[in-house]
Amino acid sequence: MFTGIIETTGIIKDIFSSGTNKTFWVQSALAHQLTIDQSVAHNGVCLTVEEVKDGLYRITAIEETLLKTNLTGWKINTVVNIERCMQMNGRIDGHIVQGHVDTVATCIENIAKDGSWEYQFEFDKKFGALIIEKGSIALNGISLTIFNVKENGFTVAIIPYTYHHTNMQYLKQGDKINIEFDMIGKYVGRIMELK
Repeated sequence: MFTGIIETTGIIKDIFSSGTNKTFWVQSALAHQLTIDQSVAHNGVCLTVEEVKDGLYRITAIEETLLKTNLTGWKINTVVNIERCMQMNGRIDGHIVQGHVDTVATCIENIAKDGSWEYQFEFDKKFGALIIEKGSIALNGISLTIFNVKENGFTVAIIPYTYHHTNMQYLKQGDKINIEFDMIGKYVGRIMELK
């Protein structure tokens, strides 16, 4: 479990494929604090640390993960948001995030607002029931509040701290971003579906 409060960013330093899997070496200031078998969210995707050495660590994404996320677009020097799993002895500053990405959205507009930024996104309308006005969402692992909700789109506002400490600053029109919808909304939707 995660909170959607990004701790730092990392840089993809090497990528290789094995069968349908993709393995990434990530450089991060947190690398020396990580241990093998630890869960870490990368752009909101929960991946397991497999090896740590020399300020780098290795993670692997399987085909299912690659099909539902923007990891296939990662290249050498791609900047990714990083969050270690939550500790259950403190406050949850964001919202409950599983690290299980549901789909991707496309950035259709980003607007500088004299001290903040607004980003508009579109996604497959089959997920439309999972968003509500002023609801929570995780975008590339960042816990954000959505507004201007439409059947297949929404807007988020980004404060300067988030802009400068995550990879939102690099996001441009046409880019794909990972979405994890609010877990409570998904459970309610499933209950209604089974009734």
